[in-house]
Amino acid sequence: MSLSFLFRTITRDVAKVSISQHVQSLHTGCHLLAADKALLMKLRKSTGYTFINCKKALEKFDNDITQAESWLHEQAQKEGWSKANKLEGRKAKEGLIGLFIGEKAAVMVEVNCETDFVARNEKFQQLVKDVAFATLAHHQNRTQSQKGYMKSVLVGEELNKLCMDEGVSLADKVALTIGRLGENMSVRRAVTLGVPAEWHIGSYVHGGVSDQTEVAMGRYGSLVVFQGGKEGEQEVLGRKLGQHIVGEAPDSLGNMDDLPCGESETRLLPQTFLGDPSRTVAQFLKGQQAQVLDFVRFQCGETASEDAK
Repeated sequence: MSLSFLFRTITRDVAKVSISQHVQSLHTGCHLLAADKALLMKLRKSTGYTFINCKKALEKFDNDITQAESWLHEQAQKEGWSKANKLEGRKAKEGLIGLFIGEKAAVMVEVNCETDFVARNEKFQQLVKDVAFATLAHHQNRTQSQKGYMKSVLVGEELNKLCMDEGVSLADKVALTIGRLGENMSVRRAVTLGVPAEWHIGSYVHGGVSDQTEVAMGRYGSLVVFQGGKEGEQEVLGRKLGQHIVGEAPDSLGNMDDLPCGESETRLLPQTFLGDPSRTVAQFLKGQQAQVLDFVRFQCGETASEDAK
C-alpha cells in the first residue's frame, strides 16, 4: 500500500468523524435551543413579563425556571415601587368600582387610576378583584364569631396594609401594577357587609367594563340591605333597589311614612321610585312586603363630601 493512498484514507476517515461530530453537535444544539424556547414561552406565559426579561432571567439562573420567576417578581416589585414613588403626586380620579356578593356577605371597593384607558386594562381589573377579595377576607376573619348585621368601612392606609393569600400586601400589589401600566393608582375605600340568615343584600353596578362574573365592575355601584320580599324574587328586588340608589343618589334612608318634599328629595324612602314613577320607594316596598335597612352608594372619583352616599 502506497504512502499516498494511506494518507488519503486517513484524511477521509478523519473528515467523516469531524463531519459526524459537527452534525451531532448541531443536532444536540437544536434540542437545547428548543428546550430553552419552551422554557422561555412557559415563563413568559406564567409571569406576563417581556421576552427580553424572561430570557435574561433564564440565562442568569441557568434555566432554573423557579428561580427565574422569583427574580423577575422581585425586580418588577422594585421597579414598581420606584415608579410609584415618582408618580405619587399625579391625580388619579378615574378607575373602577368593584362589587362582589358572597354568602350573606358583600364587598364594594373603589380603586383609582389616571385614565379610563388603563381602567379597561385586564391587569388593572385584576387589581380591583384582588382588593375586593382581600377586603372581604379581612372582614370575615374579624367577624367570624359575631352574629347579626355587620358593616365595616376601610380607607387609604388601612386597605394598603391588608395582605393577599400569598402574603403580599395590597400596597405591594398596587406598586407592581403601577410599574406594569405606568400610571399612578390608589386603593381609595372599601365597604363590607355581613347579614343574618333572614336578611338579603341587593346590588347594582352601572357602566360595566368587565365580562367576568366574579367581581362586577363599573363607574357606579350600590349595595342595599333589606328584609322580606316575595319568595324567590329577592334577587330581582335587590337589583331594582340598587339601580334606584345608583340613579337617584339618596344620602339617607328616611322613614316609611315620610312625605316627599319634591324633586330635591334626598331621603331614599320618600323618593319617587325609579322603576315606577307613580309610587314612592316606600310604597313600592309595601307592595313587595319588604323593608330596606341600609344602603351604600359609590361613584368613582366623587369628592370626599359625597363618600357616604
